[in-house]
Formats: sequence, structure tokens, C-alpha cells
Amino acid sequence: MTLRLLLGDQLNINHSWFEAQDDSVCYLLMEVQQETNYVTHHLQKVVAFFKAMRQFKVELEDRGHRVHYMELNHQENKQNIPKNILHLIETYQATKFEYQFPDEYRLDQQLSGFCETLPIESIAVDTEHFMTSRTFLTSFFEGKKQLVMEYFYRRIRKDFNLLMEGESPLGGAWNFDKNNRNKWKGTPEIPKAYKSDTTTLEQLIYLLNEEGIQTLGTLDSNSFLYPASRKEALLQLDYFNHHLLKYFGTYQDAMHTEEVNLFHSRLSFALNTKMIAPLEVVQSVIDYYHQHEDEIDISQVEGFVRQIIGWREYMRGIYWREMPNYHEMNALNNHNPLPEFYWTGKTKMNCLQQSIQNSLDHAYAHHIQRLMITGNFALLAQVHPDEVDRWYLGIYADAVEWVQLPNTRGMSQWADGGIVATKPYVSAAAYIHKMSNYCEACKYDKKKRVGEDACPFNSLYWNFLDDKKQYFSKNNRMAMMLRLLEKIPPSELAELKERAYKIISQPDEF
Repeated sequence: MTLRLLLGDQLNINHSWFEAQDDSVCYLLMEVQQETNYVTHHLQKVVAFFKAMRQFKVELEDRGHRVHYMELNHQENKQNIPKNILHLIETYQATKFEYQFPDEYRLDQQLSGFCETLPIESIAVDTEHFMTSRTFLTSFFEGKKQLVMEYFYRRIRKDFNLLMEGESPLGGAWNFDKNNRNKWKGTPEIPKAYKSDTTTLEQLIYLLNEEGIQTLGTLDSNSFLYPASRKEALLQLDYFNHHLLKYFGTYQDAMHTEEVNLFHSRLSFALNTKMIAPLEVVQSVIDYYHQHEDEIDISQVEGFVRQIIGWREYMRGIYWREMPNYHEMNALNNHNPLPEFYWTGKTKMNCLQQSIQNSLDHAYAHHIQRLMITGNFALLAQVHPDEVDRWYLGIYADAVEWVQLPNTRGMSQWADGGIVATKPYVSAAAYIHKMSNYCEACKYDKKKRVGEDACPFNSLYWNFLDDKKQYFSKNNRMAMMLRLLEKIPPSELAELKERAYKIISQPDEF
């Protein structure tokens, strides 16, 4: 008997493991407190993973495969992956153990170390999901001083012949980002979101409550949007192509109080659990574009493709290049605590209230809400990156560490000292107003820098630049803002810093 482990984010029914049915192979899936408890997860995240895992068990059995599925409350569940494997090796008298390479460093180390202690043969294989290997980025940038994502992205476009005309990019440019910065003002209309199956949600919520699993956020079956199967994931992809792609690029950075999803695909959970593959997603989008070139501009498509084969593959490469040290980086030496309102949504700052409440309600926020609202404030408030990581990893359904960590500690918090981003992603209120309607209903004045009704982002921004000016003195991309900082009269700067200190020391009062 061969036992094959499948982790909760390895639900790839097209993996070569499943090409042939073999009664001497048993697949193991398990719900364990090791994974529900290493950080406080959003309720919808845990439910979505368990729902997808249970559906995957059914798919495997329908294809004739033998499956041992250990539910969270099973009496023989040791609540630990290696302990469960040892128990099942003995139960099945297995002579061989196999697993797919985990995408999280901690699980990779745990399983490789565990296998060294096994008295039976063990083998690890690729997940057959990503377009590049763990080490591709490292070799691609060998000898380079900066790991510029754009060059990595172009290489992947060429290697897979995506949006290409020979050796040149389709449309005459590699990047149409300048076209993707529009504010959504209520039109064009956004079609109703694709609805996933919700039949087992109550059962899973009951299970988590009975087993005492601590979670955050809420779950409303009417707004639960996470697919539980490959079939559902493909339907969601089809919905994106038909209804949202046409405007995706134009409004991909926009934010609005009345819309949670806007024109975003919400495919990240399906991708990160491997129910669908990045290459098939981008190929589907590109094929649909070619069939509707009279309706869809290439800038809409390129923006989406860049998210998938640019940033997603790039961030994975960064993760495996820099771990385990990446987990400890704190280049700006930030040590403040994360405000309590990140866990409750109770703040007077409308942009943060909207973005955090959306996150608590849906286990979701799109990339600009994560980067330029919640991440921006945390960096300006000089919060310790460990606390920021803990929040991002827990609150979002699509958050697995290989993608969360470099996005949070690198791109958002600049804790890696510039490995991912050439400058910190910080802004005052002007950017938030440019890309959203959040400022319109806020008690704070987006134009004021000082005074009780001044937007906290403004004083925090200038205080951050002043506090870190020595650190960024040689960063060319920060030069213009540092010159503007020098022009602020000392008395006004002192007032800005005094207000910033008050916000930092008492954030939940704002």
C-alpha cells in the first residue's frame, strides 16, 4: 500500500497522480487543528478550505480512487499532520509514503524532516500547478542588483507565448498600467456576482464551533463566493470573462463604498487551492479576448494577465528565494502594535472602516484596498510587520503564506528593505480620494494636514517621511517627496508630528 498525502491547497484534479486508478494507492486528506490554529483565521477561510477538501474527496472517489478523509472531529484525529500519517501508515501497513511539495516553508520543513524519520520509502513530487519552478526566479535574476518584476513578467510572456506577436508584445506595449487607474463612479453597471453552492456551510460552522476553533469575521451564505470544486471555479472564470473582463483593467485599482468586488474575478481562492491552474486561467481570458476584440481593449486583458503570471509567479519566486530569513525582516525597525480596529472595523476613518469591514464580512479585499488602505495605514503608523503578517494571513480566504508574506512584508510594509518594491507604497489622502469615494462620507477633511478634523493619513504621511528620511536619503524614487518635506516650515512639521504621534499612540480614538 502507498499512502499519498494531499494538503488543503493541493486540490488539483488534473495532477498526474490521478491519471490511473490503483487500488494499492490511498489518498489522505485531513482537517487538523495544526492548520486551523497556527493563526486566527477568518471563519469563511476555514469553511471554504474544508468545503473544497470534502468536495475533492468526492471527486476522487467518483473517479475510482481510494481516499481516507479524516474530519476535524474524528476520534482518531491526532490534530497534527505527521502524527496522523504515522497512525495511518500503521493502520494500512503501508510500505511507501508520497506527498506533493508544500508551498509553505513551515510545511515543507515539517514534512521533509518527518520523512527522514520514516522506516518506509518516501517520495516528494511537484504539484504540477505553477508556470515556473521554485528556483526559476533565483536563477533568472542571478547577478542582478534588483529583482524587477517587469522583466520577469516579460520573460514568462515570451516563454508561454501569451499576448505576443512573434517576439513583440501584442498591442505594441508590455504594460498598459497607465490605463488602469480610473475611479469608478457608479457606471458601467456591475452584474450580480457569480453565486457558489452554500449547502454545507451551516454544517461546517457547527463543526468549528463544537471543536472550539477560534475564528474571526462572519459568514453570510447569501454573499459566500468561494468555489468548492473545479466545476464551480470554471463557472466563476466563465462569469468573469463574460461579465467583468471588459472593464477589469480600467477599474482594477478603484474602490467604492457600494461595491465589494467591482470588476475583480475573485479567482484567487480557486487558484491558491489549485482547483484551477494559472496557465489555463490566462489562456481562457486571452482566448475570450480574441473572440471579442471588437468589445474588449487589450489593456483590460493585459492588466489581468500581469496579476496572474507577473505578480503571482513572481511573489512565489521571491518567497522561496528569501525564506526562512524573509520571515524575520524588519528593515524600517517598526515596532508599534496593530490597532484594535483592524479586528473590529470600528474606526472613524471611512476608508479603513469600509475596507476592514469588507474584509471581516467577506474574507476578501482587492489588492488596492490591501495595499493602499490597510497596508498603507499600518506602514505609516509604523506597525511591527509580524503583527501585520498575522492579520493578513488570517483574514483573507486566499491567504497562504507563500503569496501573503512577500506581498505583506515586502510590497506593503517594505520590511524587506526593497527586495520586492523600489519604494514604499505610502500615500496621504489625495491618492485615496483619487481612486475611491471613501473621502466623501468621512468625518475627516482630506485636504487638511493639521487640526482635529484633518485626515489622519496626511499627518502620518509626513511624519513617516520625516522619521525615515535618513533611511531613504539615497533612494531616487523618494527624492521628490523628501524635497517637499524640506519645504514644510518647522513649526508646521512639529504640529504634523505631534498629531501623528497622537494617532499612533491612540489609533482607536480616530
